[in-house]
Amino acid sequence: MRFVVFGLYAVMTATLNGGHPFLARECRDAGMTANQLYEARIEGAVRRILDRVFVDAHAADTRQLRIEAIKLVAPKHAVVADDWASWIYDVDTFAPSKRHSLSPTLVVPHGQSRTRIDDLACRQALIKRKDILEIDGLKITTPVRTASDFLRKKWRPYALSAADSMAHAGLVTMEEVWEFVAPLKGYRGIRQARNLALLIEARAASPGESWTRLRVVDAGFAIPESQWEVLDRDGNTRFLDLAYPKLMIAIEFDGAGFHTAEPDRRHDKYRRKLVSALGFRNLIAEFADIFGKDPRFERELGRFLGITPLERSW
Repeated sequence: MRFVVFGLYAVMTATLNGGHPFLARECRDAGMTANQLYEARIEGAVRRILDRVFVDAHAADTRQLRIEAIKLVAPKHAVVADDWASWIYDVDTFAPSKRHSLSPTLVVPHGQSRTRIDDLACRQALIKRKDILEIDGLKITTPVRTASDFLRKKWRPYALSAADSMAHAGLVTMEEVWEFVAPLKGYRGIRQARNLALLIEARAASPGESWTRLRVVDAGFAIPESQWEVLDRDGNTRFLDLAYPKLMIAIEFDGAGFHTAEPDRRHDKYRRKLVSALGFRNLIAEFADIFGKDPRFERELGRFLGITPLERSW
């Protein structure tokens, strides 16, 4: 039992609704009024998982919880797809602008109605039975179908980083995805999917690393090694985001989330000093270098390699 305060209400309760998610309109079944739910949200006693779906703030974020949440809003014949399928697989593939979206992506096979529940829209799609996995009564696209959809539909850098994330989680391999997309016909974006499938890298440790690798490849350079392991002069193992080991070139992506605080900057400076001591030339890329209009990143890499980069296409 724990003590929870809902505004003026003080209630001695077990985990709300037994830790299971519930619809806002059915909050009375979870033991509270609409006003109490409002107060509980303000005070952090409950959290929103999806649009109109809430759960006790202390409930663990598990695959089972996510499945239960989506089942509350998804029509029974609908299939969870795209970023929400990877969400069920516990892989974050959302683009930065979509990270706070709470409305699941659902599809239905052609010929079935796009049922709407609580204004939740389903779209029709070409989808075979073998591309659908059922987990505890919830239909979801298989990992390889999910990865192939990313490669077809997402913007090129986000497509590769999403597929890399699926591979890094051990859900798919490059070979599996290639074998899936190679024979497909009539699907939008299939040319991009075939091109990117051969670039999937399970060792990629972050979206930024995937974006940088694609920028390098699309500039006309050879595919660099991912997470290249070196031993520094202090005897510590270091992993370079990307590298051309024989040419002693190290490429690092500095994401704002982990490389802007002063302690992080000092650590990065020391780390790169150790890498430089091994004879590597360091090339640092930030978000603006990869997604901005200035091609100085690939021009500098081109100087290292003695190759003129191709013009940017994204």
